[in-house]
Amino acid sequence: MTISYDEFEKVDLRSGTIIRAESFERAKKPAYKVWVDFGDEIGVKQTSAQITVHYTPESLIGKKVVGCINLAEKNIAGFISQFLLVGFPDEADAICLISVELNVPNGKKLF
Repeated sequence: MTISYDEFEKVDLRSGTIIRAESFERAKKPAYKVWVDFGDEIGVKQTSAQITVHYTPESLIGKKVVGCINLAEKNIAGFISQFLLVGFPDEADAICLISVELNVPNGKKLF
């Protein structure tokens, strides 16, 4: 399936920095609650992420990541997920986060 460039432009993928992460005990599958700073224009958004295989909450702090910020909010076990933290599954389907290699400012849109 292909999409037009205009359709792709509607997906709002932004750079951000993880500023807080903690275990999410109420989640059905192992997950963390994660807060990401997307810069002054967007601010801090929170999400639930099933990324416990490759990351600890402590290792996530300061990590530059990519998030889709224009999805509808989702209630996950009483916690409002405001964006989707994106990554690729490894051979065992554990998520490996997409990160930003250089010091890209928070809130920059992926093109």
